[in-house]
Order: sequence, then structure tokens, then C-alpha cells
Amino acid sequence: MKTETRSFYQAAVERTVLRIAETLDEALDLAALARGAALSPFHFHRIFRGMVGETPLEMHRRLRLERAAWQLLERDTAITTIAFEAGYETHEAFTRAFRQAYGNPPSAFRLNAAGVRAGCERPQQIELAARSGVHFRHEAPTPSLVRFLIGEAIMNVTIEEMPEFRLATVRHVGPYHRISEAFARLGALAGPAGLFQGPPPKMLAIYHDDPETTAPENLQSDAGLTVTAGVRVPDGTVEMTIPAGRYAHATHVGPYTELGDAWNRLMGGWLPQSGHRVGDGPTYEVYRNNPTNAAPHELITDLYLPVA
Repeated sequence: MKTETRSFYQAAVERTVLRIAETLDEALDLAALARGAALSPFHFHRIFRGMVGETPLEMHRRLRLERAAWQLLERDTAITTIAFEAGYETHEAFTRAFRQAYGNPPSAFRLNAAGVRAGCERPQQIELAARSGVHFRHEAPTPSLVRFLIGEAIMNVTIEEMPEFRLATVRHVGPYHRISEAFARLGALAGPAGLFQGPPPKMLAIYHDDPETTAPENLQSDAGLTVTAGVRVPDGTVEMTIPAGRYAHATHVGPYTELGDAWNRLMGGWLPQSGHRVGDGPTYEVYRNNPTNAAPHELITDLYLPVA
């Protein structure tokens, strides 16, 4: 079962890598790639990044830059044309991205290459660092995928039957790292309503959109507090229910800024080798201590992924 599930996810990722490498002149349809893998965009991109080491969009951009570097070395094509073919709307934007990747602007990269040909120095290298080992190849555009590093970071994951949670939530629209603003609004509403009286409620975050396919200003998430049965949710909040079911559970200890990497290890490292597949329902985080009285390296966050 584990081998079958790992093969399923690896095959889906390999098909996507081939699609990216063979269609560099086309805009990347991330939603279509996810549908081809029979997964939601949110889950697919986490699995892809965890297995490959970069997102589909990052791979697409990197391979386009590598092709641009090859064109600068091997073709007399105008730099503006190369910039457009690499997906940049202006020469300036391409120059900034190329300089950041290769250390020199395109014109200097091409000029240096001419000097190398006249001497005995090492030729210019077009390959940019990539964990997968997938690079642009003009003579063989179909990449080799044998260097995929799967499960590089081992996680301690358990499968648990989780109860249903009834929540009072406040919607956050915007970059996920600013969901603390929604928690501040939720706290201001929950305190006067008495939600902090008695046993402390659980603090949760639910993320609804895939940051690879949704602009940061349009990302939707919910800050939530658990509410016991029979207790009215405060005005200004929305009642939501997380269904009971089987979830993969992992714990991250450390800054909230590292949670994205933790999700990548869970879905790109553990999941493909686990024998499980993603189930219905939301993924969510439970925050077990408070950043106002715990140091960043002491923060404890539980990650829950529904499994079929």
C-alpha cells in the first residue's frame, strides 16, 4: 500500500515536471496541473514542493531563466526577445531577475562567455541550484527525474481520530502571514463574550486558498476559537464546524515563519511514503501556546491533514 501510494504521488509529480519542461513557452496553468494529479491546488502544490524542493511556478521560472542563459551563450538573439520568451514584460524586469540568479546582467553574461571562448577558462554554467536535478537541456528537453529526494526530512506523524470542532471565526483576506490581525479582532470579540472563561478554548487557523494560484491580497483564511455546545458565538464572528474524522497529525516546534516548511515536509516527504491519501475536509493548525509569553523557538503548533 505504501509503495502504491508513493508511486501515485511520484507519478503525478513526474507528469507535472515533464509538462513544465516541455512547454516553457506556455503560461503555466497551475489549476490544470493540480486537476491532472487528481488533487486540489492547495494539496497538490504542497506535495509537489515537498517532493521536488520548489513549487511548479518556481521550477517554471528557473527553467526559463536557464534557457535564457543558454540563448545568451549560443544564440545572437536580442536580449529583449529573450526577455519576452522568458516571460518578462520588460527588459528591466528580466535584467533584475537574471542578475539575481546569475550575478551578472544578461549583457555582461554574454560578453563574458565570448571571452571564455577565446581562452582556456571554464565555460559559463547555465544550471541554477535545484534539489531535483531537473535543468534545461536544449538537446534533450525531457529531463531525468532520478534525483528526486523524497522524504529527506523525517517527521513524527500519527494517524488520529479527531472530534468535531465548533468554532467562532473571523475571516482574514490577505497574505497568510498577517492572519494575526484576524486573531486580534477575534480576541477583542471573544473576551467580552466570555469565551475565555472556564477551560481555555483551542486556537486554530484554517487556510482555504492555494498561495501558488491566488494573489496574496485575495488569500482567504479563518482565525478560530473552539466554542462548546450551547454557547452562542459572539456578534461579528461566523460559526464554523471542522468535521470529525481521520487526520495525520504532526507537531512543529519553532517560529510560525517555519510552518510552511513543516507543511512541505508533511505533504511532500511523509505523505507519499505513508500509504495514505488526502481525504475530504480542511487542513488546519492548532496553536498550543501563546506567542505573547513564549519565545519563537518555543512555539508549539499541531498540523492536521485529513486522510482517506
